[in-house]
Amino acid sequence: MDGKMLARLAAVIFVAVAITAAIIEMTREEDAGSAPSTPTLQPSTDPLRLEQRRCQELGEAAANDAACLRVWSETRDRFLGRSPAPESPAAREGR
Repeated sequence: MDGKMLARLAAVIFVAVAITAAIIEMTREEDAGSAPSTPTLQPSTDPLRLEQRRCQELGEAAANDAACLRVWSETRDRFLGRSPAPESPAAREGR
């Protein structure tokens, strides 16, 4: 056998194995218990999430909105796993 003929034979065998593997994979029944279940997305009732949406809708104006700055700070702290910073006495008096 010369080199060309051997290469063609190898290519045909490779394609045959690939097609066989694809057919076996497509006809295989999937076990319901073995497939990882994906969590379904529930509408969020998290007040922080609602405020984030409100700030998103404000666009550039949110950069000057005190409530949005507070929400972003709280979101950052939650993401980083930090406890929220204690409020200053001046901030408590303004409430």
